[in-house]
Amino acid sequence: MALLAGLWSSQANAGIFWIFDPKGVMADTNLKYMIIDVLVMGAIVGITALLVVWFMWRYHKGKNRGSYHPEWSHSNTIEVVVWGIPIIAVGFLAYFAVKGTFELNPYNPTVITKNLTPQSQRVDVDVIATDWQWLFVYPQYHMAVANELVLPVNTPAFFRLTSTSVTSGFFIPQLVGMIDVMPGMRTKNALYTTHVGEYQGICSDYAGAGTSWMTFKTKIVPQSEFTQWVQQVKASPKTMTEASFDRYAEPYINVHHRVVYFSKVPDGLFDHVMMEVMDGKTWPIPPMMTENMVAYIAKQSAEHRD
Repeated sequence: MALLAGLWSSQANAGIFWIFDPKGVMADTNLKYMIIDVLVMGAIVGITALLVVWFMWRYHKGKNRGSYHPEWSHSNTIEVVVWGIPIIAVGFLAYFAVKGTFELNPYNPTVITKNLTPQSQRVDVDVIATDWQWLFVYPQYHMAVANELVLPVNTPAFFRLTSTSVTSGFFIPQLVGMIDVMPGMRTKNALYTTHVGEYQGICSDYAGAGTSWMTFKTKIVPQSEFTQWVQQVKASPKTMTEASFDRYAEPYINVHHRVVYFSKVPDGLFDHVMMEVMDGKTWPIPPMMTENMVAYIAKQSAEHRD
């Protein structure tokens, strides 16, 4: 057991099994309920398998280990076992299913909101997924960052998410579970963590040619460092308007994983993008991107487009 525990820990820290090394309240709670489900169902399946083996051994023809009762037809004990155990198991799992549904509800996760007060600090982030980049808009600070998410530790973060094209999956395995990011629609999610560190964010749904490069780093930093970082972003010479967002949203494979700071973005950019997509606006993918993927990646690798 010690060997298995050590192997588990080393693999989780290596990033192979991120979900088994949670650092956020949402991810930790999700893992807890998953373990409960696996243990209960594993116990049922395991005991059933052992009984099947025991029955085969005990009642093997010709071994005379079990007595034969040709007139037997009913047993209250067996009825209680075969009906009682499933009822107890379903009731037990139903309790945790309902409890977990409210605690992990991405639109109002009580595991986070139960301790919030009207005076509690929070960070709001509008997430816009494009082909194939992430734009994180911080409406409280009127700024945006491409392909990097930075949040203060011990501070809840609440997300609104939308997409300019196909459905993507916003997933930070060690911090928060996956939520679909859909074009012309708005979904929500939230996270809270007490652990400073850097965590991998990914697009967990296949979203086309550039999905493999559609990743981002999530940095959880102390409040003082977050304040300094905000000032750094606000000092960037780059800004974004609704018109320049059209340029940014054109299909682009960010092979260098470049992070770009936009010191100013218009208020309501998230709603503007969502409504435009609802009205049918698209950013077509160049045919070369799918017809000759290798050449296109080489071309974009030589570019340094924001």
